[in-house]
Amino acid sequence: MKEYDHCVIWLDYFDSVLKRREGRRVPLSVATKSPKIDELAEACQRLGLKPASQAARHPRSPGRESGYVAVSKAGPKHDLLLRVARELAVVRGMAAKKAATAQPARKK
Repeated sequence: MKEYDHCVIWLDYFDSVLKRREGRRVPLSVATKSPKIDELAEACQRLGLKPASQAARHPRSPGRESGYVAVSKAGPKHDLLLRVARELAVVRGMAAKKAATAQPARKK
């Protein structure tokens, strides 16, 4: 059996819009609505996984735009996906906070 030193993580694994049978692999409690490839890459980078991102279409859903990140292996894939999903939520929250502070305050 072949041993690979990397693991492929698709955006579809974390999309809360998708059902499990459509490709989501994490529970809805940690899933993110329509994650972006750069957010996924940043979450993997923050976990120290050395990501290499690529825009692509998932083989099971060729009609939907997606992408993946190849990372170095770090334990079982399901545990890795849960760690990345939690970090993805943190990255999404940081982006929302930056966008909120970038908008000027309205005067009354």
